[in-house]
Amino acid sequence: MTTPAWDPAQYLRHAGHRARPFADLLARVPGLPGEQPRIADLGCGPGNVTAVLAERWPTARITGYDNSRPMLDKAEAEHAGPTPGGGRLDFAYADLRTWTPTRTYDLIVSNAALHWVPGHLDAFSAWLDGLAPGGAFAFQIPNNIDAPLHALMRELAATPRWKARLADVLRAEDSVHAPGVYLDRLARLGCATDVWETTYQHVLTGEDPVLDWVKGTGLRPALTVLADDPEARDAFVAEYRDLLRQAYPSAPYGTVLPFRRLFAVATKGA
Repeated sequence: MTTPAWDPAQYLRHAGHRARPFADLLARVPGLPGEQPRIADLGCGPGNVTAVLAERWPTARITGYDNSRPMLDKAEAEHAGPTPGGGRLDFAYADLRTWTPTRTYDLIVSNAALHWVPGHLDAFSAWLDGLAPGGAFAFQIPNNIDAPLHALMRELAATPRWKARLADVLRAEDSVHAPGVYLDRLARLGCATDVWETTYQHVLTGEDPVLDWVKGTGLRPALTVLADDPEARDAFVAEYRDLLRQAYPSAPYGTVLPFRRLFAVATKGA
């Protein structure tokens, strides 16, 4: 899988739909042990949902971590600094493939990032070691790698025209595990664990809205690899667009994108 180059503006074009699962995740996070809790947001992106953490825990000291400088620049410019409740928002570079806590956190949270981290299950033990007793580890990730959105992308990338350039570029089908795998891993690490799935029926509007959605996320590796060849990039996107139009037909009220997400909240024993 290629490390994608991220475009904050493109990602934020569907900010409302993308932020809703994070709100649903936070609704299940229990009270945190610290009076001025310390929170790590792994894969914070442009910081728009990191800022939501300060609304839920106004006194918290929150650090958003990401490996995309454009995303971090956007987050720092718009959200960094003291918060109205007496807390603080900061942002820092980190590669989640190697990140481990260097201080104790009351909450480690991740919104739609872990599916980009190969072997993320193996990181859970070290991350939980960085939690205070009674602290929580909470995340949500897309669990729709088998949906037409991704399946058609992989199938197109595997055709003779594109295979040489796009083989092994896109996320693999095993980038997310079954819900029971996460439950078992976190429970065996000593956490009280809640795992569930939700399928959102996003109603998107505009021209080719599903393509516009995926340009901000799943298509980024292919766009990154083809960035030095605009003609090839545009040809691949056009072929993919035509496939999406068939898979996600428009209706008078918009285009429906079913999107399944997996959630987990693990609370460390006190």
